[in-house]
Amino acid sequence: MKKLISALLCASSFSFASMIGLEALGQEQIAGGSAAMAGRGFAGNAKTGDAEGISLVNPARQAFDTKVSLNINFLLDISTADRSNSHFTKTNVSIPSMNLSFPMGDFGTFGVSLWQHYSATMREDVENEEEQVKAEIEYQSSIYELVPTYAIRLPFFRAISLGASAHFVMGSFTRNLTLGPDNSAISSEDSWATTSSDVSDYVKGDWEIKNHPAYYSIAAQYRGRMASYFFSFTTPYTLSNELVYNTQFSELDTLAPTKHTREIKVPAMLATGVNYRFNKRHNVMADIAWRAWDKDIENAAGSWDLSKVTKTQNDFNISVGYQRDGSDIFYDSYWKRITYRAGAWFKNWYVQDVSEIGGSIGAGFPLGRKGTMLDLAIQGGVRLTDDDRNWSESYIGIRLGLLGVGSWGKTRGQ
Repeated sequence: MKKLISALLCASSFSFASMIGLEALGQEQIAGGSAAMAGRGFAGNAKTGDAEGISLVNPARQAFDTKVSLNINFLLDISTADRSNSHFTKTNVSIPSMNLSFPMGDFGTFGVSLWQHYSATMREDVENEEEQVKAEIEYQSSIYELVPTYAIRLPFFRAISLGASAHFVMGSFTRNLTLGPDNSAISSEDSWATTSSDVSDYVKGDWEIKNHPAYYSIAAQYRGRMASYFFSFTTPYTLSNELVYNTQFSELDTLAPTKHTREIKVPAMLATGVNYRFNKRHNVMADIAWRAWDKDIENAAGSWDLSKVTKTQNDFNISVGYQRDGSDIFYDSYWKRITYRAGAWFKNWYVQDVSEIGGSIGAGFPLGRKGTMLDLAIQGGVRLTDDDRNWSESYIGIRLGLLGVGSWGKTRGQ
């Protein structure tokens, strides 16, 4: 089956977000994937301000907010996959995150986010009557997190804040592999499927955390006059994916379904970052996040001859960025009020021998006097592998974010 899928992908174009980790967790979205963060290379989790919103790796940051903020983000992503003489392109549209933070004066700041943590999308239909080839390959998987957060500044050390968040996991996994009558390219182990019928292997299941409603992050932040720092710890957790396998012949006969629950142990994450401000409006920043995977990930696999596990490696992300804050004086020229951003990152994927290099530029355009802003980021990069059997990928994306800032209720005193 692995050889057949490879041959089909060499024969025609297909729909995908990333081909990496399809049988495992899929593509991981870098935490804090707002348009503003993306514009500066996903760095700046230590940067404070009402326009920053919630940080998923640093919940302590929002303690310094003085106004309510609502942030919604959109991503248009164009990806390509290359191997040998094959080249494929796909356009994907998604909403990677949205968040709301609400300052409560001396009682701290409450926030909530909806974030797409992992995703896998791919669809391909092939039919060639002359060669009697017919197949369908489809993956749809998404792991979302609902993340309530709370942060507060220390009473007598106002430059220091503490924050915590809970990550409630939800989502589903669906995979459908269908072979037509001619399946000579499959392995001998699957020769039973050589019939005059279409044979479908359909798998479906939901994602949740094993034996617990959520996993958690805690963080501490120091905001100085020129420099700000944060440190955070995210607890390990085990993802549970209860799968139901159905094998169907020509949409008429279905074998008795089988069930299997796979468990994926996600390790703890450590993260830290710094933001240094100079000449009032200029900021340079750097962030690091790291996880040590020590167990391979069980794949969905199933009745076809697919790999049983995805091998893992230490997963880390290093990002650097620059931002020139726009003027908050409404009567300044519009060009002075625009926020300008740039950044770059290097990410070691959780999938063994896969790494990613990317860069971005961005800007924040103020809309009116009340603090509403339209954030735009253009990002691009490559995903590389040392394994010749895997695909190399390149991508370019446009992120749009709409940020609304206002004084709903009582604002925080300084």
